[in-house]
Amino acid sequence: MLRLSWSTFTERWPLFIGAALTVCLGVALVQSSLLVLISAATLDVPAGLSASDAIRFTEGASVAVTVSALTLGFSAFLAVFIVGSTFAFTVAQRRRDLALLRLAGGGRGQLHRLLLGEAVLLGLAGTAVGVPAGLATMSFQSWLLGALGFVPAGFTAEWRTWILGVSVGVGLGVALAGVLVAARRAAQVRPLEALRDTGDAARVMTAGRWVIGILFTAGAIALIVLAPIGGAAGGMAMAVNVALCGSVALSALSPLLVPGVARLLPAGRAGVLGELARANMRDGVRRSAATAAPLIVLVALVLGQSGALTSFAAAGEAEQRRSTVADLVVEATGPVGAQVAAVPGVAAASTEIEVPVAVTHGSGEDAETETGLGLVVDPAAYPVAHPGAGSLDGLVGRSVAGGPGGDGGAVGDTVGVRAGDTDLGPLPVVAAVPPGIGGGATLLLPPGLAPAGDVAAGPSRTFVALEPGTDPGAVSAALTSIGTVHGVGEWIARDAAARDATSAGVFLVVMGLGGMYALIGVVNSVVIGAAARRPEFAAARATGLTRRQVVRMALVEAWGVTAVGLVLGAVAAAGTLAAVLGATTAVTGHATLALPWPLVLTVVAGAFLVTSVLTSWSATRGTRVTLLAARD
Repeated sequence: MLRLSWSTFTERWPLFIGAALTVCLGVALVQSSLLVLISAATLDVPAGLSASDAIRFTEGASVAVTVSALTLGFSAFLAVFIVGSTFAFTVAQRRRDLALLRLAGGGRGQLHRLLLGEAVLLGLAGTAVGVPAGLATMSFQSWLLGALGFVPAGFTAEWRTWILGVSVGVGLGVALAGVLVAARRAAQVRPLEALRDTGDAARVMTAGRWVIGILFTAGAIALIVLAPIGGAAGGMAMAVNVALCGSVALSALSPLLVPGVARLLPAGRAGVLGELARANMRDGVRRSAATAAPLIVLVALVLGQSGALTSFAAAGEAEQRRSTVADLVVEATGPVGAQVAAVPGVAAASTEIEVPVAVTHGSGEDAETETGLGLVVDPAAYPVAHPGAGSLDGLVGRSVAGGPGGDGGAVGDTVGVRAGDTDLGPLPVVAAVPPGIGGGATLLLPPGLAPAGDVAAGPSRTFVALEPGTDPGAVSAALTSIGTVHGVGEWIARDAAARDATSAGVFLVVMGLGGMYALIGVVNSVVIGAAARRPEFAAARATGLTRRQVVRMALVEAWGVTAVGLVLGAVAAAGTLAAVLGATTAVTGHATLALPWPLVLTVVAGAFLVTSVLTSWSATRGTRVTLLAARD
């Protein structure tokens, strides 16, 4: 059977090349992401750094680990989904060939072994190319993380020999997993039904599709319901995963949804060819669903993730504007509050000085240490500049307060604190600022607690309230001798822009390569589906249709399938946006939604362009006589 698998593989390689390519890219992405993750997690602190610099280094490395872990998770998900859907479509396109094999005396076991043999060959071929491709991908990911500031300059992921075993396992694993379900279904269908496309062979909505669709729909709904009660961090995490569950659910249920959506498309405006294209969509539900599935995932993940990031960033900026009462902001170094307050026209000044901190929760084997940012604040002035912070009257002496970034502990907890180069020991948490959706400092520290050297060298910002009737220009000119002066609105906009840049960087790392992988899955589905229909297109040309009419018919159908994929993908992304609205309302009291319209338009235009070019190329490639003589 392995020899027969090899013969089939070499004879019908155009049908298998797409499946091999998806395995190759899946291996490359998973291998690269895993190596980058391990290299970032085991990154040693360079010798000679001060404790403060070591804390900053560790914090940066932890961000790189988080981003790499997200990339690995999405890469693994996309590999399984794209490879599985591609293999299933490839087997479905050959159902008549497989039926003839059964009629010629082949048993179900032999059919299983044939398809598994093909999967092994495809897995090995994809792995052989995927391993070196993974090295190039790893170099690119390392460079991208460094360019975005997530890892130190000069960071390079290290090669580990054992990754070869993982890569082979991933390649063979996803290939075999992708073909198992399709092989079982192909073996169960009666040969005559497969030849005539009747009975079980014509049934697209299988029990497996129903189970997956219902389970993932329930998961998406659960995440939408739970996002508002998950807090700032939990709500964000749940919201961004709604699109993932929704895309899997709608992809599984797409054969049920495609005919209904197809009826709503205005294909009739294209005349008889449009009606013919819409009929092809309804009759070729399996083909339409297989083509739309990777597009659903691509649209849902790209638009859902980007929409969530931009919405949470906008919510953070709006929250910061509502929770900040000041006229000017002075950026300087060290404790300059007294100098600012002495300037004529200044009514109040609240200085916040940044120091790196390491916070330890628990003790003994259960101890967990996290690095973050601490702010040295004036307990009386801070609530005036940030009215929603609550009272900090107890923040004196050897005590700390939980900051708006969270993870600082609840009131009554005792946490170990290291500020800069000094271990401050266990300190009680006497207050906690409500967590902000835009994040912020982990801890608030009273004056005199952090090391004087770190406080003197720490970046500071002072929120300045002016006396009524004071000329802001005159006060700003006087404050320039202390530091850089900004209007509070300008400063908040600059701070939000910096956070947006970080969010965009995370999105680029996590979804950049993954989005390209999903796009290649779309290309594979279009090419495989169109290649199998070339004799059909040739027959249409031989019966009197011109090449332009055939291309027009194929384009209308391709546009219809693309529209179905975009609509269903947008529905899955809308689930994420619904969770975002719930989370932002619960955390900030204001529902916030900001869509990245340039990206939305790019995805829509790109989807139609890709399917149009590929369909036009595939529909009429080759001569009519040759195509009519080809085997379907």
